[in-house]
Amino acid sequence: MGFEEMMRKYFDKVFTEVDFVKKTCTILKKYGFTGANTIASVDVCRDEISQPLVTLIKDKWGEAFNLCSLAAMFFAGKTALLAAMHHAPVVGGKERYVYYAFPHIAIGAKGELGVCKRRGRKEVSNACGALNVFLKELKDKKTNLSMDNEDVELSLVRTRLLREMPYGHIPDLMELTMITLKTIKEDFENALNKTVNIKHSDYAFITGIQIHVPEGNYIWPAECYAFVNGIKKDVSL
Repeated sequence: MGFEEMMRKYFDKVFTEVDFVKKTCTILKKYGFTGANTIASVDVCRDEISQPLVTLIKDKWGEAFNLCSLAAMFFAGKTALLAAMHHAPVVGGKERYVYYAFPHIAIGAKGELGVCKRRGRKEVSNACGALNVFLKELKDKKTNLSMDNEDVELSLVRTRLLREMPYGHIPDLMELTMITLKTIKEDFENALNKTVNIKHSDYAFITGIQIHVPEGNYIWPAECYAFVNGIKKDVSL
């Protein structure tokens, strides 16, 4: 089974990154969000192969606030969200924010989950690397739940994701990626609910999974919505 069949197996619809960003911008423009009046914030994995998406978002929205972490987990918290809000343009007495949040997964040419090639390296590589490390620890029954001050983010990845998994259950990489997306969404929304005053500010929350395949990067859109004048609007693609 090749990567095309694997994408069809797991994802009901996908868009190239270019098309995805264009489409979200087009829909959000109808709700009053533009590059001139909105600040974007981006939460993707620190991985270099995730960065083309960040570049595309910056091209449409201007320089974006960086919320990235290993596996794109939302560790930045309320302080980072408040900082980004305080940097937003004030147009007509209103601030507008758009948030993009995406964990990622690679699919190899033969349909192998987590497999990718990197420039200048002959050996097979992995994505998401942090989730692969965590999954290997689960399989080897060597998960360390103590805080490692020399590896803080991975420590947080372990402890946060384990809270979302049935005791003793070992998912495959696709399931773990879906669990990660669910966790990112919950933690992000919890912080947004405590920081954004939707009576005075509008915001959009765009989620999904970034998919790396041999021919390029794709996006599977998950829940996408906006709050405009306090009313929730659908941003489905």
